[in-house]
Amino acid sequence: MLWSLLNKPWLRPVVQLVQLFAAPSREEVYERCVDAALDDPPRARKLGKRPGTSRYDVFREMHNAMYRTAAYAKADGAERAAYDKALVDLERARARQQAAADEAEWNWKIVCALLPAVSLIVLITSGFLALLIVLLSAALLTFILFWSGTAVWFNLRYCLLAAVLGISCSAARVELGYRAVDWGATLHDDGIVPVMDAMIRHLMGEDPDSLFVSQGTSKGLRAPRAPGFVVPTEAMEQLQRKLSHLDEGTIAVCGPRGVGKSTLLENATDQADFGFVIQAPATYAPHDFLVSLSVRLCQEYMQHEGYPAPEFARLSPFHRMLKSARRRIRALGRWSSFALPAVALLVLGVSSAARSLYAQYSASASDSAHTVAHAVQDWLRDVWNGRAVVTSVTVIVLGIAWWLSRHDPWIPRALGRLWTRLGAKVGFFIALASLASVLVDPQLRQLAPHVHFNTFFVATLLAAGWFYSWLASQSQRLRLAHLDIGRRTVYASDACRLLAACLGTYLLYFLISTPSTYVLLADPQNPLRLAGLVTGTLLARAAGWRPRPAKPHLITRCENHLYRLQTIQTTTNTLSNGTAQIMTLGGSHATSISTMPPNFPALVEEFRDLLTDIAEVLAIRRQRVLIAIDEVDRLGSDAQALAFLAEIKAILGVRHVYYLISVADDVGAAFVRRGLPHRDVTDSSLDDIIHVEACTLKEAKAILDKRSEDHTPHTALLAHSLSGGLLRDLLRYGLQIEEIQAKTRTHELPHLARELILEELSETLAGFRTLLSKQQWTQDTSGILSDFRTLCGHLKTSQCVCSDGPLLHALEHFAHQPPGAQPSHRDITDNARQLIDEATAYSYFALTLLEIFTAPGLDRRSENALAQGSHGAYERLAEARLELGISPYSARTLITHIRKAWSLNDSPGIDIIGVALRQWSCPQHGYQSDAFGRRRTRGNRAPRSLRPPNTD
Repeated sequence: MLWSLLNKPWLRPVVQLVQLFAAPSREEVYERCVDAALDDPPRARKLGKRPGTSRYDVFREMHNAMYRTAAYAKADGAERAAYDKALVDLERARARQQAAADEAEWNWKIVCALLPAVSLIVLITSGFLALLIVLLSAALLTFILFWSGTAVWFNLRYCLLAAVLGISCSAARVELGYRAVDWGATLHDDGIVPVMDAMIRHLMGEDPDSLFVSQGTSKGLRAPRAPGFVVPTEAMEQLQRKLSHLDEGTIAVCGPRGVGKSTLLENATDQADFGFVIQAPATYAPHDFLVSLSVRLCQEYMQHEGYPAPEFARLSPFHRMLKSARRRIRALGRWSSFALPAVALLVLGVSSAARSLYAQYSASASDSAHTVAHAVQDWLRDVWNGRAVVTSVTVIVLGIAWWLSRHDPWIPRALGRLWTRLGAKVGFFIALASLASVLVDPQLRQLAPHVHFNTFFVATLLAAGWFYSWLASQSQRLRLAHLDIGRRTVYASDACRLLAACLGTYLLYFLISTPSTYVLLADPQNPLRLAGLVTGTLLARAAGWRPRPAKPHLITRCENHLYRLQTIQTTTNTLSNGTAQIMTLGGSHATSISTMPPNFPALVEEFRDLLTDIAEVLAIRRQRVLIAIDEVDRLGSDAQALAFLAEIKAILGVRHVYYLISVADDVGAAFVRRGLPHRDVTDSSLDDIIHVEACTLKEAKAILDKRSEDHTPHTALLAHSLSGGLLRDLLRYGLQIEEIQAKTRTHELPHLARELILEELSETLAGFRTLLSKQQWTQDTSGILSDFRTLCGHLKTSQCVCSDGPLLHALEHFAHQPPGAQPSHRDITDNARQLIDEATAYSYFALTLLEIFTAPGLDRRSENALAQGSHGAYERLAEARLELGISPYSARTLITHIRKAWSLNDSPGIDIIGVALRQWSCPQHGYQSDAFGRRRTRGNRAPRSLRPPNTD
């Protein structure tokens, strides 16, 4: 259990600091820092994944003189200077102590231990006076020895000097431990960690970033819309700049699907003081959408102001009343179960003191009350009889002023302010006076000196322990610290609370069981003092109480608006009359009134009025109002999206309100052509537009680093190339890489890239084959379908690297076909030919990624490609993926330029040596470890002519 406690993450830094303090030598500090760096989980998971990178290898290399010197050089600052000085001071102090100890013929430790031992024995057996006499005798004897200059004085003097210097050594040792902790933290952060990371990358060999070690599926990738993972991008900064330069307006956010428009809108509403996102329905009715928007506005504003939105339950009013009554009775019962016993115990404890006070001061209080009552009667009689004219005029003026102030309750407000300012002070004064009465009580002042010092010391120690335990239980940091014991979780705050209760209980027991303190507690005035302390505390707390303010007018309007939009109110009145005579004559009349739902113009007007009032109130507080309408690009065609904007145009343009509308690229293209011979609804509906571009490679790395601790620059490059920089696909591919690693148990990028690229290619070609199956084919034009079937078959049957020869041959044959190379026949429709060209272009792209990411030396080959020109940059791979969504012909041209920069084949060919090398490095059928350190079997060695050359 102790070991599991020491291994807790929240306790591990404390254990490391204690270890540094206990062993402050330079070698120990360095070794502790190396161990702490090796135990860091992200770094520890990478160790041993390639040959020569085990924990033992790294530990051994870190003790090399070169790396040790480099780590010391990086941490050579003020902390190290202070540590070196403390180390020298300790050595000097120990040398002085050892010199004094060497001068004495006696053992200074035994001598210095005998002196306090004899003093303690005398104190216990004979008391304090005998100890004083012994000390005076020892001082006199020491003076005689000093005067005579005997050897006894010489030895005694150096023994005492060694003891005093021992205290100096202890202080220097504490200083050294403190400096060792300070310098150890600096050495670990600034010296050991960067040197060790660089050394591990060196030991890994070529492409250290191609090693991917996952600790499991990352939460940020499992939940793409989870809060807390937003990374600032250029589009977010552009949007904030536009919002800061506008007081209100409508801004359209356009871009391809999956680029992150929804994330941009959600982030903007989170940063606004009052805002929300509403989804535009795929098949919308303008009236229904505006009803939903109005309801959402009312609910969000009431929640923003701290008021709950009304619930329209299905229960009858009687059942709702019973439910509310049960809830109130339950709350009242719980409150009473604590309040009534507390009041009863308080009254029982104070009753005796209250009765004694009443008996002592009742007569004088009664006389004072009668005197005041007679004075008031005389004053009222003088005013009534006209003998106090000035007072009568004053009373008349006060009466008129009171009547005139009925609409402006300034008197209750003034009394409330007076109570707020004086109530806390009065309560504090009463509590302080109750405690101060202890100091002036003559009986307590007589009994206090009889309390023994040991009793006072123990009581003070228990009180301090109780106070600090209670203070620690309120700490927010300790509320998060916990210890798992089996299936139970023990929180540190609960342990501190239990300790405080135990210490408080034992303190009370100790004070009651000790006779000297029991007499003090039994003072007759103590209940009254406690009552005064409680009364003062209650008054101080009551001074801060505020009545709940009246419900604002806007909240009432929102509630009424919700009732009107979400309910149908019906009122029925029935009137019956009759005369009971021989013949029955009478009549009845019934009237039924029901509300009608507002029509679209009325709904628009009510929405604009309500939103205008809300925006004005929030603008006075300098709060921004932002409403985001998302998923407008889901409406289908651009004509439907423009029609939607035309319908909701009436609710736009509200003062102090920002609208953000997510639209497709077509609507954005229509807006940027304003002023040209092209006009539509965007001219008058939108004030500005933001084009959200696909994220760059740098932004993709930042996004994956934010959402996952495991992804490397190379895995981020793979996900960015496949996704084209679209945020949705980037997160999907990042998660897919982790899933493939968990399935294949491999940690090298070439194997992960092969699995991912072939899996995506298989799914994409299957989709194209499904679309082609809807076309009409003949015997002469079915050859392309055979190529599809052959390639899809190889993708399904290829299980390992050594069997990729036929797959790569079929893929190269299919991908290298230029546009229009298929048999030209009049039966092939233009749509089918377009699908074939798109499929071959995507296969060409997949083949390029496969050849780039599955070959060793990615960093070296990327430098060579970049030297060939701009087409060798990493960003071109994502651009080629985006270009596939525009035209397969322009994408093929771009991919061809990329392949030339990376020195890849321009035409299909048979690579016999490459096939043999793949078989040699196959994870299932290979013969030894490949260049990435994957473990192979050694049953059959490859022929000498087919082994890779030695690169060492």
